[in-house]
Amino acid sequence: MKEVHVIEGRAVPLERADVDTDQIIPSDWLKRVERTGFGRGLFSEWRDDPNFVLNDARFAGATILVAGPRFGTGSSREHAVWALMDYGFEAVIAPSFGDIFRNNSSKQGLVIAQLSVHDVEELTALIAEDPNRLLVVDVERMEVEVPAAGWRRSFALDPMTRERLLNGWDDIGLTLRHEGDITSYESISHAPSLHGLFDESGHLLTR
Repeated sequence: MKEVHVIEGRAVPLERADVDTDQIIPSDWLKRVERTGFGRGLFSEWRDDPNFVLNDARFAGATILVAGPRFGTGSSREHAVWALMDYGFEAVIAPSFGDIFRNNSSKQGLVIAQLSVHDVEELTALIAEDPNRLLVVDVERMEVEVPAAGWRRSFALDPMTRERLLNGWDDIGLTLRHEGDITSYESISHAPSLHGLFDESGHLLTR
């Protein structure tokens, strides 16, 4: 995944609580085998409503989602994170999150910023007042800011999640940090292996 230091963009207010992963990406979309294209399924059951906020032209192109409490609860599907990112969201701000969703987000590079209910309500009001206002989510300083309004709040990230985001480390990236040690261990390991059991064509040798 790519490194994430600072996200700057407009925001869209999703004023709903208890949004679960089935609402983020309905189960019909889980039949796909690719990891791309899920953005078309994001909140698809709600997007049939012309009054749904993602159908509001004022918020077109927003890259930050501001949601209500307990966002991302429910099943463990990674598809919810894929759908949000494929749609174009780079960060989600809410008062609380589902634990599995939060963990999945950190592994994909989606920034999760948890603020108090009061702060989210203030932020939502600022966005509604002027949808063109720029928001800044700073991973290094762990701050959310609306510069034009002089509004700034801090959020917490555990040290490992912060390092993941700043360095662009997914699970494979974390493993490759120890590539030298892994290679060294494999060169001296006496663990059982399949070496010598197959010929050059891949056929099992008989003994």
